[in-house]
Amino acid sequence: MLPAFLPPSWKVLGSSTVDRLYSLVAGSGDGESRIRRFNVLYGDEVRLARSMNLSEVLESFESDLQLYVAERARRRLFVHAGVVGWRGGAIVMPGRSFSGKSTLVAALVGAGATYYSDEYAILGPGGRVHPYPRPLSLRGAGQQRAGRSPLYAQGTRLKPLPMRLLLVTAYHPERQWRPQAVSAGQGMLALLANTVPARRRPGFAMSILSQAVAGIPVVRSWRGEAQEVADSVIRLFA
Repeated sequence: MLPAFLPPSWKVLGSSTVDRLYSLVAGSGDGESRIRRFNVLYGDEVRLARSMNLSEVLESFESDLQLYVAERARRRLFVHAGVVGWRGGAIVMPGRSFSGKSTLVAALVGAGATYYSDEYAILGPGGRVHPYPRPLSLRGAGQQRAGRSPLYAQGTRLKPLPMRLLLVTAYHPERQWRPQAVSAGQGMLALLANTVPARRRPGFAMSILSQAVAGIPVVRSWRGEAQEVADSVIRLFA
C-alpha cells in the first residue's frame, strides 16, 4: 500500500543515512478491540498527521514527502502545474491545489495528449519539462479525493520536452473560457508564484523560468468545463 504514495521513479538505496525520517504508528482497525487507536505520522520528531483513517494519514505522508523533495532538489526546479505532451512540446498549466489542474489534464489526455503530471512541472537546464507521472488524482464532491487513475503505462520512458504553451487558467463555475495572449513576463510571474523553492533559490528559479518561457505563447483566462478548454487548445495547435 505504501509504495503507491511514494514519488515517481523512487528506488531503494543501500545506505542507512537519510535526510528525513518518517515514522508511521499504525492504529487498530480490526474491529476486535473496543479500544481504537489513531494512525499517527511523524516527520523526524514532528507529528504531521493523526487520524482514524489510514488513507488520510498516508495522503499527508505523500504530500509532505513530495514537498520536501520539491524544495530540496538540486538540479531540477519544481513548479506546481499540470503538464501534458503534445507534438513534441509541453503544455504547462501552473496552479495550486483545487484550481482544476487534474480535470484539465485528464481532458487533454482524452483529446490525445500524453500525460506528464497533474502535480509538478519539473524544469531542468534549458527550461525543458521533465515528467512527474504519478497516478492522476481527481476530486469528487466536497473536494475529497475521488480516486487515482494511472494515465501512463508502467515502464514508459517519457522524454523531457521544451515548453510550447503556458496556459494560465483556473476553474470557476460562473466564468467562461475567453483566452487572451499575455506577455512572457506575466507568464513568468504565474510560474514563479507556483514555484516551490522560489524563496530558497530565487536566482536559480529565475534563470530556469526565463529559459522555459522564452519565445513561447502565454495564454490566460478563467475557465468553465475542462473539455471546452481542451478542444480549444488542441485546435490552437492544429
